[in-house]
Amino acid sequence: MSHFFKVKSLEQVISLVSEFSVVGTEIVSVSEALSRVLAVDICAAHDLPGFRRSTMDGYAVCSASTFGASESTPAWLDVVGAVAMGGVPDFSVGPGEAGKIATGGMLPPGADSVVMVEHTELVEHISMVDDTGVVDYTSIVDDTAVVDHTSIVDGTAVVDHTSIVDDTAMVDHTSIVDDTAVVDHKKKPDHRENVQDSLAGRGSIEVYKSVAPLQNVIEKDEDFKKGEVVLHKGTVLRSQEAGLAAALGIFQLEVYRLPKVGIISTGDEIVPLSSPLTPGKVRDVNSHTLASLVKEAGAVPVMFGIVRDNQNELFDICKRAIEQTDMVLISGGSSVGSRDFTVDVLSSLDATEIMVHGISISPGKPTILAGSRSGENISGENHVKAVWGLPGHVVSAMVVFRVVVLPFLRNLRGITNCVFSGIKIPAKLTRNVASAQGRTDYIRVKLVREDGNNPGILAVPILGKSGLIRTMVMADGLLEVPENVEGIEKGDIVMVTPV
Repeated sequence: MSHFFKVKSLEQVISLVSEFSVVGTEIVSVSEALSRVLAVDICAAHDLPGFRRSTMDGYAVCSASTFGASESTPAWLDVVGAVAMGGVPDFSVGPGEAGKIATGGMLPPGADSVVMVEHTELVEHISMVDDTGVVDYTSIVDDTAVVDHTSIVDGTAVVDHTSIVDDTAMVDHTSIVDDTAVVDHKKKPDHRENVQDSLAGRGSIEVYKSVAPLQNVIEKDEDFKKGEVVLHKGTVLRSQEAGLAAALGIFQLEVYRLPKVGIISTGDEIVPLSSPLTPGKVRDVNSHTLASLVKEAGAVPVMFGIVRDNQNELFDICKRAIEQTDMVLISGGSSVGSRDFTVDVLSSLDATEIMVHGISISPGKPTILAGSRSGENISGENHVKAVWGLPGHVVSAMVVFRVVVLPFLRNLRGITNCVFSGIKIPAKLTRNVASAQGRTDYIRVKLVREDGNNPGILAVPILGKSGLIRTMVMADGLLEVPENVEGIEKGDIVMVTPV
């Protein structure tokens, strides 16, 4: 064979993605679903949240009761109860009333907002009942006030407590009981929050800041409504989607199974990594590079080893790889030399059609794409499998994988709902870049920070041939020069795809 045929532009090749179907599905637990692709739409089985809930620690109130409240003219509200976490309030809140509530608590009936605890002051606790009688307390607490408690129990004993409370003092209680016993108590005063906790929602508060309706509140079904599609088919599941599934009580998800990608390395000069490197031989770099790219793309690499430049041997290995995997990558033998057998082997396979032989990109022109309809995929579904012949130069193979193969692999995984699949970084080019019209060029660039008063990011082109591994190791990204552009000038802002 002496020439390429079926050469296509990059755009034409990418348009062929729809010719290939996706893998089958399986059921996995939510804990195992990270980075998997959802195979069905998920609808909310109930409202989320299912009740009006607080987003702050504080007091559930009628917002109208706080209008005009300020530090100088606070609103006075009676605390009529406390919401138990995880429970349903057994009280309601009316005008001039409040209910103690914690973050996540269910708002009691009548309340439409929550005042943050730091905008309130507990000012009064009217009564407490114990086993011996009713003890009446009237207390005013500030940084300097004297708190006087006088109690009469059973009509026989008088207990007198006089306490001084400030930020640093101890609380001194001196008690006289029936003129016969003197008991001295000294202890530290409770912090305001502890005092509030001890009251279990009883007493009164001053509110120093007004709240609007629904302030510090999540409304019932504000997140999702029952029956609403909350996760779409084709979504790559992240930690946040796993959290949503858990919130909806979903513990298993139907996802596309992980595709298996066969990798074949060809060439008489290729030796395994463990073999001695004799003159004329090179180590099998491409297989391991491609395997890493396949894993990075969310698939499972299957290594089929090194195949010598023998057409019959390549035929047998390709046939086996197509039967056992969902996509095949053949490294080397894709050009038009006398020992480049890939296109001939693929043409001779049953139900296999050469769709592309040559892509107008650089590096990576000698790329082959075949579609194999030989039987079913490994899950039993009718399937058209992509079989790729990639350039032997490792840099060319990496560029072709990222630019051309990856969209087909994403389709194979079932990905349809991912807007940011190709994030690009703007950078200023540091030198002129030439390009030939009629092809899309991919320039390896290193990204560095620009010095000066307005630092930005610089794209520094990396010079070197496509067979030099160091050019890809040094590269932070690829700069695309479109096929209708002859070059890009120094200082132009370009878009770089990270690698």
